[in-house]
Amino acid sequence: MKKTQAKPVILRLVVSLVVLGGAYLGLATFLSQHVPANATVNGIAIGGMSHGEAAGFVQRKLATRTSQPIHLQTPSGTVDIDPRTAGLGVDVQATLSDLGAFTLNPVRLWVQLVGANDQPLKVRVDRAKLAAAVTEAARAVDTPVKEGSIAFTGGKVTVVVSAAGQAVKVPETTDAVASAWPGQQVVKAVMNRSLPKVSGLEINRAATEFAVPAMSGSVEVLAGPAIVTLRPGQYASALSFATDVDNRLQPVVDPLKLLAAIRAVDPHIERLPVDATVTLEAGAPHVVPDVIGTTFDKSTAPASFLAALTSPRRVAIITLNASPPKVTTAMARAWQIKEVISTFTTQFPFNPPRTNNIKIAVGTLNGTLIRPGAQFSLNHTLGERTPSKGYQQAPVIYAGRLVTDYGGGVSQVSTTTFNAAFFSGVRIDRYTPHSFYIARYPEGREATVSWPGVDQQWTNDTGFGILIKATVVGNDLTVTFLGTKTWDIQAVRGPRRNVVQPRTIVDDRTSCVPQSPTAGFDVTVARIFSKNGTQIKTSSFSTHYIPEDNVQCSHPAAS
Repeated sequence: MKKTQAKPVILRLVVSLVVLGGAYLGLATFLSQHVPANATVNGIAIGGMSHGEAAGFVQRKLATRTSQPIHLQTPSGTVDIDPRTAGLGVDVQATLSDLGAFTLNPVRLWVQLVGANDQPLKVRVDRAKLAAAVTEAARAVDTPVKEGSIAFTGGKVTVVVSAAGQAVKVPETTDAVASAWPGQQVVKAVMNRSLPKVSGLEINRAATEFAVPAMSGSVEVLAGPAIVTLRPGQYASALSFATDVDNRLQPVVDPLKLLAAIRAVDPHIERLPVDATVTLEAGAPHVVPDVIGTTFDKSTAPASFLAALTSPRRVAIITLNASPPKVTTAMARAWQIKEVISTFTTQFPFNPPRTNNIKIAVGTLNGTLIRPGAQFSLNHTLGERTPSKGYQQAPVIYAGRLVTDYGGGVSQVSTTTFNAAFFSGVRIDRYTPHSFYIARYPEGREATVSWPGVDQQWTNDTGFGILIKATVVGNDLTVTFLGTKTWDIQAVRGPRRNVVQPRTIVDDRTSCVPQSPTAGFDVTVARIFSKNGTQIKTSSFSTHYIPEDNVQCSHPAAS
């Protein structure tokens, strides 16, 4: 009987549990499809809404906020960043995913039923785009450090005050924007500040204590007996500033520019030294004494001038030092240029342009001094033969034929000089004979010259100085070497060898220059060095001459 009565009770209990379980499950299912009561997302109330309703509502509420620019704040101003361009966005679905998830946990069900905490927004960040946007924004506000300066221009002071630089720290600022958005529309940029080496205060100090007083008036410079007044505009370029180890500005005076300014006012305040030399006077050697010069003392001039710029008297005393010449009178006398050591004369034919060129070259060569051990170069002495120097066109030898060119005839000056060198005993370094033999010159003892390659060079190894005297008298060209005679020189010419007869050429060109036939041959000339009648040494010079062809000009206009 008791067992029969217990069965309905158990059945009703089971049914009640099933009903309650279904209700509980239904409640859990309902709550999983809706956000918790009183739920908010970033302050937006969405309690009790379905997930779809909540997502749409949150998107609408955030639309205005997330589209507004981010104001990046820097010390020099604010620059805007477009969040969409910067790769920033709100992930609403991810934000709501944790609200209303299905659960049978009674505690979580209770929370979903009665309320929930504010849900933070979940943000999508494209790190590369955001960093690029911050970098672009930084270009508008970054400023380099400005180093101040003080310049002296035209006698006036120009001051540029130092200013610190600033630069946005892109990685740190990118983090700050990503963390603040969209809750904050204004984000303070993380900055890097760069300080100038010389502060603005130091710039102002140097300007006040030195620069302005330095340009305030003229300075009197006392140099020996001379007094020179320099105005600010005249000495300004010599002034500048340099920083010391403590980054303090120290005034600097450029001695070269200062002394140049003084010389510009008084070119004769210094006297350059003059070397002693030997010149020709009335055709004879004459020693011209040296002159001791006076020059500024470059080592003490800057300090003296610097002190004067801020002193009440504004007077700078600059020392003049004696400046000795490189060649003293005693040295010039020791060259012992006192007698004729060699001389040679050649005769030249009538040809006015050629004679003109010879006279110009002789005038340049005359008085040339070759110190002991120095090398003589005829091209260096005469320079290029040009119309501006007065040279005219006259016959010269080119490729075995006579042509006209500026300076024709100077080879006769070269040959005459070569023979004077030959008989003086100097060391012959370089010479070039004419390509064919010219009868007015000694066989094997002649030298042509052409600018710039064909030159005559010899070294004065006599131990004494040599002064060249060159003259033209009538049709005679004479070159004489004055010095101290060291050698007695004798020339011995050998016989002609390998004789080749010339050809006959008929040329109908208007530029044709006629030639008289001369055979080609080889010849050797010995130079015998003697002292007091005793032969000491010999040297030889071998020359090869090509034939000078018989050129007959057939054109009526040919020269």
